Amino acid sequence: MQKTYAHSTTQAWLYLLALCLVVLLAACGSTTTTTPASTPTTAPTATPTAAPTNTPTTAPISTGNSVSIANFAFSPASLTVKVGTKVSWTNNDSVTHTVTADKGAFNSGPLAPGSTFSFTFTKAGTYSYHCNIHRSMMATIVVQ
Repeated sequence: MQKTYAHSTTQAWLYLLALCLVVLLAACGSTTTTTPASTPTTAPTATPTAAPTNTPTTAPISTGNSVSIANFAFSPASLTVKVGTKVSWTNNDSVTHTVTADKGAFNSGPLAPGSTFSFTFTKAGTYSYHCNIHRSMMATIVVQ
């Protein structure tokens, strides 16, 4: 009779454990609750300060002889200028980049966010360049 009692007790504990597991899993299930949006009755008195994020923003459009660095890209990706033209690159991104000619004609070194690098092209040719930090960033200057 003692073996039956021990077996029944073990079986009861297993059923209880299984039941608790089922209840726990049911409690973890996802349910969506929506609450109606409230309309403020008074104007806010203070503007909260947002923390900076790494969310990409729209790249500023470059004009003339400038190249914008934003969203891990050079814009425009190809720029055509005349011999003797000074081209400026501005880092509008939130991280450091470089402007490095593939064949060594120019190299900005680390270009912190907000910084600008300029180079005057004195010889005609096609100058491919990239970012040494982010190798997928590539572009071209065509000098006529």
